[in-house]
Amino acid sequence: MSVARSTDPDLIGFDPARLARIDEHFGRYVDDGRLAGWQVVVTRRGEIAHSSTYGMRDVEAGAPVERDTLWRIYSMTKPITSVAAMMLWEEGRFELNDPISRWLTEFADVRVFDKGSALKPYTVPAVEPIRVWHLLTHTSGLTYGFAQTSVVDALYRAAGYDLGVPPGLDLAGACAGMARLPLMFQPGTGWNYGVSTDVLGRLVEVVSGQTLDSFFTERILAPLGMTDTRWWVEEHDAKRLAALYTPHPATGQAVRADRIGAFALTRPDCLSGGGGLVSTAADYHRFTQMLLRGGELAGVRLLAPRTVRYMTRNHLPGGGDLASFEPEGFAETVLDGIGFGLGFAVVQDPVPARVPSSVGEYYWGGLASTAFWVDPVEEITALLFTQLMPSSTYPLRSQLRQLVYSALID
Repeated sequence: MSVARSTDPDLIGFDPARLARIDEHFGRYVDDGRLAGWQVVVTRRGEIAHSSTYGMRDVEAGAPVERDTLWRIYSMTKPITSVAAMMLWEEGRFELNDPISRWLTEFADVRVFDKGSALKPYTVPAVEPIRVWHLLTHTSGLTYGFAQTSVVDALYRAAGYDLGVPPGLDLAGACAGMARLPLMFQPGTGWNYGVSTDVLGRLVEVVSGQTLDSFFTERILAPLGMTDTRWWVEEHDAKRLAALYTPHPATGQAVRADRIGAFALTRPDCLSGGGGLVSTAADYHRFTQMLLRGGELAGVRLLAPRTVRYMTRNHLPGGGDLASFEPEGFAETVLDGIGFGLGFAVVQDPVPARVPSSVGEYYWGGLASTAFWVDPVEEITALLFTQLMPSSTYPLRSQLRQLVYSALID
């Protein structure tokens, strides 16, 4: 499945001239040095209406973005891990209400931060076990060390859990260490973005009896033809990997982040189900088409349609939106009207975001400003790839929505 345009946009309800605004708008980010380069793919009803690349995958090497450029997708790994877990759920291997300690015994006696400081934290026992659905919805109380917004994430950093895990730990060892750290809140009572999906990946391993990379390859990537998605990039493909950048604090110009970027070139000790994959636009396009088609692509069915619909409903406690849980670290993001399902953010009300997306649209993105969404109402998928971290630097995602929906005229 190629990412070349497959039909005239006006045949599927898009104005070609308005779609061209995507390239004009994001081209300015490259022309003034804020981004090195990018790739965008927009589809409707299974047809590619717009596919474009611009700028450089590696500015210093003079290498342009090409259709087969490899991108670190970071947290866009999470939906794939969530699909893996739900495939096992469909086989009856667990129920969503099951405590994860049934398989991951290290989580049997977790504690919850109550008060105090990172030097002297006071914790209390969890009154509710972490359940499978807590991992899928980020309501487990687990967090990220790099968030730097709470006492608990300071404890994570002190234990070596920052942008990654302590050196030498595999996924099992990393989860064992996470279980010794306190939760931010009692499971099921709040929402916090963190390592829940990494723990979910470990659950997939234990339940399936396979390593996460083997399960992904055998059950998801190979069946869908996602032959370019991998956990690290070997030497023969290294030139296809886009360089990683970060904004210069004074000028905003994209500056190479080679130390972090180099992690993608070596086999990881820990297979991060929350952020470990490298992929291409063509591969992730296959994944989003599978979702749009209700769990099936080209005769390969990973999930039942009802499972996909269930995953992409709001599962937050009380039916609230993300804003009602006041999550840390999302100050620049509109969370009003946004729910969270089993692995995806879900639009409940598009009005607060000031973009006319559809109720029921679901999406997520990655640390280096990659993003995707699936709109089952308009039958649209959209993909954005670039390599600038953090993803909060520029409003690329909301701007892409603005441009795509204003090009839809039927």
